[in-house]
Amino acid sequence: MTLPIYLIKVMGWRVLAALAVLMGILQIIDLLEVTTSILDRQLGAAGVAYYALLRAPRLFEQAAPLAVLAGSLFAFGKLAGESAVTAMRSTGISAYRITLMAMPTILVLALGQLAVTMVIAPHTDEVLSAWWQGSTPKDPSKVIDPVTFRVGPEIVTATPRDPDGRSLEKVTIYRRDETGRLVQRTDAQAAVYNAGRWKLIQPRFEALGLSSIAEGAAATQDWTEDLTPGDVRALAAGQTLVTPQEASRALAGGLSVRPKTFYDTQIQRAWAAPVACLVMLLLAAPAALANFRGGGATLLVQCLAGGLLFLVFDGAFTALGENGAAPPILAAWAAPAMFAALGVTALLYLEG
Repeated sequence: MTLPIYLIKVMGWRVLAALAVLMGILQIIDLLEVTTSILDRQLGAAGVAYYALLRAPRLFEQAAPLAVLAGSLFAFGKLAGESAVTAMRSTGISAYRITLMAMPTILVLALGQLAVTMVIAPHTDEVLSAWWQGSTPKDPSKVIDPVTFRVGPEIVTATPRDPDGRSLEKVTIYRRDETGRLVQRTDAQAAVYNAGRWKLIQPRFEALGLSSIAEGAAATQDWTEDLTPGDVRALAAGQTLVTPQEASRALAGGLSVRPKTFYDTQIQRAWAAPVACLVMLLLAAPAALANFRGGGATLLVQCLAGGLLFLVFDGAFTALGENGAAPPILAAWAAPAMFAALGVTALLYLEG
């Protein structure tokens, strides 16, 4: 067995084990919150298993960076504790090369996280939302609050009642011009989704001019193609998670309920999130040089603290970008760049 394959094996098994443990913990915490609701819907154990399966991609996203940090610390700690790193360095293999030889495992995990974020998780989110709304017990006496959202230049207030998200009631549409001035208000009894677009039922119009108001009415009217039944289901469920595809649609004139900076940051974050796995590897790499006979455990704790601090900074920068307090590209990439540089600097210092 060659040295690169050995390092990949050592790193891979420990990262996968850490990933399985972390996903298991997150899955248990998640199921503790929803199992009662699933059983109340008469879905049984099969419903619990189906929910867990559909939630797994999102839990994988959350657990991947921490799994890399924990698995890398265990792997490098094992190599250092067995003096394997000392033996490798005595043959002229530097700590930089050891880190590079262990990196393919992390690259595979990062690419898997990117695929989950861009392709798998958006699909499972949609399936889960439709399944959850479809299994919700119907209660005619339940008061359904109206929702407010934007579609392109229009601000809309409506009440979603159809579990499939294919109809809205008590629809009010405020249309604005390019300067943001209100130019038309439309009230409709309902809006129905059919053949890929929405149709307003019995709409009444009030067009606002500079010095006059023009009124009108119609039996039906075509409305928009930028709103989907999935959007309506997400609004009805109060869903806050936004996929990169939904963020792109919001910026292109589709459904949006938050500022433009929020969606810009989400798109940047979708590409930056997998880089966190590589950052965690760099933060854990100094552990390979730990000397356990001279208090090397302290170095492991410092590496762990660096990884956790990275998550804190990453979340803080993301929040600043979503609220418009920082440019989206800076909010998404500042923490990975800073802590990657920190990890490389620490490795350079210890390799000295």
